[in-house]
Amino acid sequence: MEPRNAVASLSALAHEGRLAVFRMLIQAGPDGLAAGEIARRLDTPPNTLSANLNILLNANLVENRRDGRSIIYTARYEDMSRLLEFLMEDCCGGSPEICERLSAVLARSHCEDVATA
Repeated sequence: MEPRNAVASLSALAHEGRLAVFRMLIQAGPDGLAAGEIARRLDTPPNTLSANLNILLNANLVENRRDGRSIIYTARYEDMSRLLEFLMEDCCGGSPEICERLSAVLARSHCEDVATA
């Protein structure tokens, strides 16, 4: 990942509302969620949600598709993985205990469920 892409992604996530949307979409899995459902769950006005989703779209963290009258948003897992890899590639400096907590988080995650879906 290029540093400028990492900055764009991190900037998009550096907002409480956008971070909440992104985390919700990560949890939703590859089926995603309709914009209206996201707004209801987060109790967010549609115009605020729309602005947040556009920023996440422009940062390549989410994508959308039309399903009838709804627009379904999904997380871009590959781009999320690239960002995490970028952040971690020089980690630990030969001391794996530094990243032990992160390894534990990964082990507890539901990443395998998403990868096989």
